[in-house]
Formats: sequence, structure tokens, C-alpha cells
Amino acid sequence: MNASSDATTVLVFSHRPEVREAIINAVGQRPAADVGRVHYVEAGTIAEVLAEVDAGGVNLAILDGEAQPTGGMGLSRQLKNEIAQCPPVIVAVQRRDDRWLAVWSQADAVIVHPLDPLVAAETVAEVLRSQRRQAASG
Repeated sequence: MNASSDATTVLVFSHRPEVREAIINAVGQRPAADVGRVHYVEAGTIAEVLAEVDAGGVNLAILDGEAQPTGGMGLSRQLKNEIAQCPPVIVAVQRRDDRWLAVWSQADAVIVHPLDPLVAAETVAEVLRSQRRQAASG
């Protein structure tokens, strides 16, 4: 949880502002009643993502798999391999057939464009629930 509030902090990365907006709109401010409110931090560059994750306080990262010049799948793999307390990662892909790449990227979940708000919100809620279960048992 974010230390300054009771909201969960979700980092949304894409080099395209309209993709970040689409992800935020699809997930919404409260993806499920049991996970509470979501506070978004937007990142348009890899450097911004790394700075936010290194600073701590990010509970979940949603990465655009189609971002340029480095996509969210490569970034997910980098975060999972280099950050000791890496937050869970969801990768947004353009094609269902790209799910295997998201598995390679070590992402915790995948969402597919065009984003279905019900599926996107439930995916975020399930990843956050899983994170809480791991924290409680670990």
C-alpha cells in the first residue's frame, strides 16, 4: 500500500499517452471492492519506470507490451530479474497469440487490447489479491 494513503499504487507504462489512458480507464479507480482504491503513476520512459520501482511503493506495474523502443515484455523480464522485491507485473499485448511472450517475460498476468474493462479490472484485482496472500503467508 502507498504509505501516504490507503490506495494501492499502480504504475502504468507506455510511450503513448493514449495507451496509458486506455489502461487506466479500463481498470478504473476501484477494480474490485475487496482491493480498494487504486492510485495511478504514469511512466512514459524506461528510466521513469526504473526510478519509480527502485523508489519502492509501487504495488503493481502494468506495462505496454508494444511500447517503443523497449517493450513492456523486455522491461518485465528486466524488472523480475534485477529487482529483489519486484512488484507484480501485468503486460498488455495487442494479440492473444503474444501471450507466450508475456510468459517468457515473467509477467504475473496478461491483458489483451482492445481492453475489456471487466477483464482488465478482474485481472488487476486477482493479481493484487495474490500479492496480498503471498505477503500474508510469507
